[in-house]
Amino acid sequence: MGYRSLRACVDDLARTGQLVRIGREVDPHLEAAEVHRRVYRAGGPAVLFERVKGTPFPMVSNLFGTPDRTRFLFRDALTQVRKLVELKTDPGAALRRPWRYWDLPLVLWRLRPKVVRSGPILAHQTTLSQLPQLKCWPLDGGPFVTLPLVYTEDPDRPGWMRSNLGMYRVQLAGNEYLPDREVGLHYQIHRGIGVHHAAAVRRGERLPVNVVVGGPPALTLAAVMPLPEGMPELAFAAAIGGRRVRMVRPLPRSVPHPFPSPPPGRGGKRPEPPGSVPPSPRGGGGLGGWGPLPMPSEADFVIAGHIDPAATKPEGPFGDHLGYYSLTHPFPVMTVERVYHRPGAIWPFTVVGRPPQEDTSFGEIIHDLTGPILPTVLPGVHAVHAVDAAGVHPLLLAIGSERYVPYAERRKPQELLTQANAILGQGQLSLAKYLFIVAKEDDPSLDIHDLPAFFRHVLERVDWEVDLHFHTRTTIDTLDYSAGLGLNAGSKLVVAAAGPKRRELGTAVPPGLRLPDGFADPRVVMPGILAVSTPEFRVSSSDDTHPDIARLCRQLETSNSKLETFPLLVVVDDPEFVARTTANFAWAVFTRSDPATDVSGVGAFTHRKHWGCRGPLVIDARLKPHMPPPLEEDPAVTKRVDALFARGGPLHGIEG
Repeated sequence: MGYRSLRACVDDLARTGQLVRIGREVDPHLEAAEVHRRVYRAGGPAVLFERVKGTPFPMVSNLFGTPDRTRFLFRDALTQVRKLVELKTDPGAALRRPWRYWDLPLVLWRLRPKVVRSGPILAHQTTLSQLPQLKCWPLDGGPFVTLPLVYTEDPDRPGWMRSNLGMYRVQLAGNEYLPDREVGLHYQIHRGIGVHHAAAVRRGERLPVNVVVGGPPALTLAAVMPLPEGMPELAFAAAIGGRRVRMVRPLPRSVPHPFPSPPPGRGGKRPEPPGSVPPSPRGGGGLGGWGPLPMPSEADFVIAGHIDPAATKPEGPFGDHLGYYSLTHPFPVMTVERVYHRPGAIWPFTVVGRPPQEDTSFGEIIHDLTGPILPTVLPGVHAVHAVDAAGVHPLLLAIGSERYVPYAERRKPQELLTQANAILGQGQLSLAKYLFIVAKEDDPSLDIHDLPAFFRHVLERVDWEVDLHFHTRTTIDTLDYSAGLGLNAGSKLVVAAAGPKRRELGTAVPPGLRLPDGFADPRVVMPGILAVSTPEFRVSSSDDTHPDIARLCRQLETSNSKLETFPLLVVVDDPEFVARTTANFAWAVFTRSDPATDVSGVGAFTHRKHWGCRGPLVIDARLKPHMPPPLEEDPAVTKRVDALFARGGPLHGIEG
C-alpha cells in the first residue's frame, strides 16, 4: 500500500538510503533553495532540513528529484493505474483478459474518499508567521508555498465529486497582505479553481478554500495531474496512492475554536486566534453537507480560509518555471481563518526556475501514465511532447497522421491541421505558443523526445510559404510576458510539415555569408538552424517587424545570402550560449519570442490573409525591455551554502 503520511514517506526514503539529513540551522531565506538546486542538479537524494531558522517546523525537499525516485514513491499502485489507463484506451481488454483485471473493482472502490470523525491534522493550530518563510530567488516578493495543494468545491454543486485540488502559488506575507491574516492566491488560466471562483462571484458569495501542505505524496501528484474536467483529483490520489483518501471536517467556523496550541519547541504566550467568520449562505459544502470544507486528515498543514468574490491585492514578483520573474499583478486574496498542523509536521517544498527542475519528474510520470490515452482523446495524434527545456507551454512537438488524401502524389499538411487545432483545444495544451506537428507516415521511427532529430525532420520538409499558421490575440501561459500585451495575452504559431524531403540542411556557417552592419557571430545551433547576434535591443515605435530584423531580411533577400541550407535563422543576444546546448536553444528562443511579434522571414508576403516567406524564417529571440529578468542566484548565499558541501559537511560528496 502507498504512504499514509509524509512522515511515512520520509522514513522510508531514509531507510532505503534516498534521504540525507541536515542538522545545522539553514535559513529559509534563499539558503534552503540554494541547497535544493545544487542537490537536484547533482541527481542527489531528498533533503530533510531538521533545523530551520525562524520556525519550529522541519522542511523536506527533492522528494521527487529523480524520475526513478518518483516511481519508487508510487511503486505499489502504478500497475493498477496503468490497468485503468489500458481500459480507457481499450474497454474490451477486460473481456479478453479478465484475469489481468481481477483486482480493479477494489481499485475503483478506493476512489471514493473516506470520511472520518477526527484526524492528526486537527491536533494543533498555529499562525502564518510560524510557518517556514521560504524565499527562493533574490527578487521574490515574499515568502511563499511552493507545493501547495489548494482545495475548493463548486459553489453550485458542493461535494468532493466536483472538487478541485490544484497547485497554485500561495504568497504568505509581503506586499499589502495583512500579517497573519491574508495570503495571496495566484492561479493561472484554465485551472479548475477558476471555475469555482467564477461561480462564487456570480452568486455573490465567498469561496471557501483550504491550502493543504504535505500529507501523502499521492496528493501532490494528483494536484499537478492534467485530469479531464469532471474527474476529481481526490479520486486519482486514491488510485496512485493505493488507499482511500481520509477526509475530516473541522468544527463549523461559526463555532469558536480554542486558542491555537503553541508551536512545538516554543514556550511563552499563546498567539491570538484569527477571528471566526460565519459560513456563506450555502456553507462550504464539504463532502456533500454544510459547514467548512473538509481536509485530508493526514495532511501536515492546512491553511483554511476564503476568497471574497472580488477581493484582489498585488502578488509577486516570483521566480517561475520559465526561468524568469513573474511580475507583480492583482490576484485573489485569501482571508485566513485558521492554520492547522499535525503532530511532527514536516513542510515540503521545491524550487521553480529555469528547467530542468524537480517538476520535470512530474512531467515524466504524467507522460508515462497519460501517453497511451492520447489517441483516444485526439484521433490520429500519436504523441505530444511539451518540451520541458523550453518551460513546457512555450513549445509543443506533435506527431500526427496525414491520411486525408492517400492517393495524392505529394503529401501535404491537411489532417495535421485538424489535429493541431484539436491539440490546442485540450486543457493546458491550449496555452502552447509554438506547435510543430509532423506526419508519422514520413518517418515511423521518429522520436518525439529527440529535439535535434525532430527539428531536422521538420526543417528538411517545411515550406514556409504554406506551412505557417498563426493564431493572434489569443491566450498563452500567464507567466509568459514575451508578447508585451500583459497577462495571458499573446499569439500562437502552428508549423505543420509533411511529405518528402525538400532540402539538405547545412552543418557549417556558409563561407562568404554577408550580414548587415551590427549583425555578427553566426553559429550553427543544429543542422539547418543558424544563430546570429545584433546590438542590444532598442525600443521601436513600430508595431510591425522590428527595424533591425527588417533590415536583416531585406539584405538577405537582395544579396547572395548563402542560406539555402539554413531555413531557420534565430536572432539572439548570445549565439555562443544558444548554440552550446539543445536546452539553451529551446529555452532562449521559445521563451523570448512571441510568434505574431517576433517571427519574420526573408521574402515575406501576405496572400488572402495568409502570411508566409520565400526564404529563411527569422525569429527575434532577444530579451526585450518589457520582459522580466532571468533568474540569477545571490553569490553571497552561494558562498555560505558552500560550507554544507565542503569536506566534513552533511552534503559532502553529493556534487561529485
